[in-house]
Amino acid sequence: MARDVQLKERWQLVVKKLSNQFADGDPLDLDAIIYLIGVQELGQLDRTFKKDQKLDLMHIAICKLLTPYGYYELDFVDEDGWPHYKTLEALPHLKGGEQSVLMKEAIVNYFIETEYIQ
Repeated sequence: MARDVQLKERWQLVVKKLSNQFADGDPLDLDAIIYLIGVQELGQLDRTFKKDQKLDLMHIAICKLLTPYGYYELDFVDEDGWPHYKTLEALPHLKGGEQSVLMKEAIVNYFIETEYIQ
């Protein structure tokens, strides 16, 4: 139970900090945060992206976030700087709420590792 409380508190901190930094305080949702991580991982911060590229950015983020869990591994970075991942293990079949908890946990861990939060 204490782990769930700590995850909830850290998730709220991530949402608050990112929302203040990127959305004038309007709360960002899970997808928006995943998109921001994708942009960060690509490292091309000063450009706009087409719709299909935005989906690719979210895919990059999900792969990056789930790499520590053993689901993905960075395969290569192409000539345009886009990272490509290979699947190491199929994702388990999770209910919607379970998927959300896994992603929130992975995002919190990502921002702890990058020292955005403690």
